[in-house]
Amino acid sequence: MENLEGPGPSYPVSGAGNALRVVRLLHELDELRVMDVADRLGVARSTAHRILAMLVHEGFAAQDRRKVYRPGPALQAIRGSQAAPPPDLITIAHPHLQRLADAVRETTHLMVLEGNGARFLDGVEGPQALRVSYRTGTLLPAHVTSGGKALLAAMPADRLLALYPNGLPEDGAKAPKDFESLMNELVAVRRDGYATNRQESERGVHAVGACVRDRTGTAIAAVVVAAPSVRCTRARLAELSRPLLTTARDIGQGL
Repeated sequence: MENLEGPGPSYPVSGAGNALRVVRLLHELDELRVMDVADRLGVARSTAHRILAMLVHEGFAAQDRRKVYRPGPALQAIRGSQAAPPPDLITIAHPHLQRLADAVRETTHLMVLEGNGARFLDGVEGPQALRVSYRTGTLLPAHVTSGGKALLAAMPADRLLALYPNGLPEDGAKAPKDFESLMNELVAVRRDGYATNRQESERGVHAVGACVRDRTGTAIAAVVVAAPSVRCTRARLAELSRPLLTTARDIGQGL
């Protein structure tokens, strides 16, 4: 985070309304990128960047190593939480992803939410010739990925509604067709502790995902095992959930 005692941004923002809208978005979504703000407000990216820079200066936002903006100390205080940002997820999680990939002989991923999308932060490819490639850097709709659904299931209902003000986007995948269907699926995810993706994000790929929670119990990421559908039946997904859940717990203990 930038030094709050230093000089402010070179181009002060006069649109208090837009700044307040961004504060509200940070409160509801917990993380934003410049492009998200530009799209939501209908402004140029340069304007969005200036708004975020001012919020960082005033302590309402903080920027992490991935250039993602999160609630800053001033907003955390308003929300009643002074929790520090989590350590570097990738550094902590990667050895666990490697061990899980070696154990199940399939590809593993680490994911986080970005609005109503799921961003692949890291991955380890499985050792078999026919395998799922890792997708580090890719952003997919959260409701079509197992990790995204695991993280959505950890959200309160009001935050879920805020993520989908116009309902689910139409993507033609074998995914929940409407918000009610998604909510019904998330009930099962909360019950089972893991979510599945059966060719919803990509044809020929099945996956299972579970939340990574820090020591306070906050869901901050998801770990996923992905495999070719030809050798990954529904029963196999259930089997994979056991080592997956253990890995998610182990990563969380390091945060």
